[in-house]
Amino acid sequence: MAIHDMLLPEFDQEMASTRKMLSAVPEDHLLFQPHAKSWKLNRLAGHIAELPGWITHTMKVELLELSPSDYHPFEPASRAELLDKFDRNVSDARAALATATDEQFNVLWTMKWDGNVVMSQPRIGVIRSVVLNHLIHHRAQLGMYLRLANQTVPGMYGPSADENPFTTSKEKAA
Repeated sequence: MAIHDMLLPEFDQEMASTRKMLSAVPEDHLLFQPHAKSWKLNRLAGHIAELPGWITHTMKVELLELSPSDYHPFEPASRAELLDKFDRNVSDARAALATATDEQFNVLWTMKWDGNVVMSQPRIGVIRSVVLNHLIHHRAQLGMYLRLANQTVPGMYGPSADENPFTTSKEKAA
């Protein structure tokens, strides 16, 4: 079985779950920041929306060279802007994955930051760890932001406390 045939079902599931979480971002809390060291909610959500685009870029180049002045994070001003960016990135990433060969997935990809090698690994490793696992990590953070801002948190791999049909009224109110 080709790598993309194994990867695409997981990609589709994780992107659907991620869209569900991003759809829960409240427009009146975009600047919510749970701690001084934390990003604001719109920056975290914007980062999540950008991550699928990293797949497209990873499949196009073998070397990514960045410097601090190159990075300009996406900070959406609305839920619509956030979802539009995410949907475009998911569509492009899915197309890149669906057409990639096993040989392309195994090409060594390198990232440099400010002239220093940060990582060098086959593209499939970058997609699995630096994109998908990274996205899932930040999606969980976003769930905590929503909880801390007293917002409804959607379930990802089953119902959340807000969706659980077995939760008592008292527990839901807490």
